Amino acid sequence: MPESVIVLENLAKSFGHTHAVDGVTMTIPAGEIFGFLGANGAGKTTTMRMLCGLTKPTAGHGSVLGHDIWKGRHAIRPKFGYVAQKFSLYPDLTVLENLRFFGSAYQVSGQRLNDRIETLLDQLDLRSKSKELAGSLSGGMKQMLALSCALVHEPALLFLDEPTSGLDPVHRQQIWDLLYDLSSKGTTIFVTTHYMDEAERCTEVGFLHRGRLLAKESPLRLKQRFKGQLLEMQIEPAMEGLVRLRNVPGILGVALRSGRVRIYSAESERLVAEWQKQWPFEGLTWLGHSWAVPDMEDVFKAYSQGYSEILETSAP
Repeated sequence: MPESVIVLENLAKSFGHTHAVDGVTMTIPAGEIFGFLGANGAGKTTTMRMLCGLTKPTAGHGSVLGHDIWKGRHAIRPKFGYVAQKFSLYPDLTVLENLRFFGSAYQVSGQRLNDRIETLLDQLDLRSKSKELAGSLSGGMKQMLALSCALVHEPALLFLDEPTSGLDPVHRQQIWDLLYDLSSKGTTIFVTTHYMDEAERCTEVGFLHRGRLLAKESPLRLKQRFKGQLLEMQIEPAMEGLVRLRNVPGILGVALRSGRVRIYSAESERLVAEWQKQWPFEGLTWLGHSWAVPDMEDVFKAYSQGYSEILETSAP
């Protein structure tokens, strides 16, 4: 297996005048859990579809497991598993029949297939559902089945497009425990997610904004890219404070966190100093403030909303 499982060089995809993916360059080594983040329409799914050989790049170059992502797509496909956002299995087949079908499609047969099915039924909590039609499963169980079918051939690379959408916390944790096990054994995992607690669990995260890769770092390093301090204020009434502070010059954005107003600004220290001298908001009571430690939700908001003033520049 090559040292870098995924290599992209100025990869681009356009649909007419729309640049869905715009010059993405990055590498992903074996065994990494790579989280691909960005707002809806940022180009995440389009990038993943190019990596899977499902759509042809407009420009640039990419390789997966040593093969060109378009010219070598037929050689790549048996080596990866893919879970799409939408359920794409056979609803009129049972759970067991879907697993056997996909196992056969990946040329897994005999005792090896039986062993894989037994393992996956237990790992993904599907044993009690094995004789049920896939179409009758709940949304969460459909996701578990889709992941099982993607893993039946023990792929070296796993693509997951929002794999835990609709899952309860127990099954979300179950999937992440499985992903950790796979990663520890050398499987490379490429995952898109809108859950920021899941982004924290990735070894590295990339932020895509309007088709461009803005940053690619570990979650810890991304959080460290915040300049200055992140201000959190206790204001009554909180919702009115949220609305009024949003329009203050120097404030890029605000959010409500545990009843406190979190303020995104490159000038937060100056704002506090001015407000301590004279509080300008009649009808609002300032009860106190503190300096918050940025988390991945803050990072996502900063990158997706373009708050460049509070972020160090990075070279993906």
